[in-house]
Amino acid sequence: MNELIFRGKDKFRPSWSDFSLLAVILAAQLVIGYKRLGLVPTLLIVAGTLVIAVPSRYATMRCWSRVGADGITLCWGLGRGRTYSWQQIAWIDVRETKGFGMSEGTRAARIHTVDGRRRSLPALQSSTFYPSADFDTDFRRVVNWWELSTEPGERVRPGAQVRDRLTPVKVGLLASVVLGAVILVDVLR
Repeated sequence: MNELIFRGKDKFRPSWSDFSLLAVILAAQLVIGYKRLGLVPTLLIVAGTLVIAVPSRYATMRCWSRVGADGITLCWGLGRGRTYSWQQIAWIDVRETKGFGMSEGTRAARIHTVDGRRRSLPALQSSTFYPSADFDTDFRRVVNWWELSTEPGERVRPGAQVRDRLTPVKVGLLASVVLGAVILVDVLR
């Protein structure tokens, strides 16, 4: 079988909407910050935003996953990546996360290692912002590599853990309730 490579630069291409959103955020920071904080604090806030946005975009564009005879290699944009041999991979599945009121959410392929760790495959995902028509086909190709490279007895489906039941929406609701309780206690003092 041919080696499979999924690259972030092919999937997560920057669009004008990405740049316009960053421009709107920076403009709002400049206008509101200058009026309320002054020049130096505003420039520090803008610099902080750029320090977060630019490297994260760079790492997103450089992430990749490679599936081959030696196993699955994952790279999140920094360094050469880490290879998980086929004997280290106990299970492969798709993590689906749906947002509040969203018909489609994010689907990401992930591996479960024999020591219980879970790793998403960079650039092998589909979301509302970056839809992938080939996601199911690509995921099936990864599973085919895994099934050809391992014995059926080595494939062990992990049990569900708490983090599998927690979605971003549930975490957000829980955080809102806790924050509301903290504010209520502070106000009642």
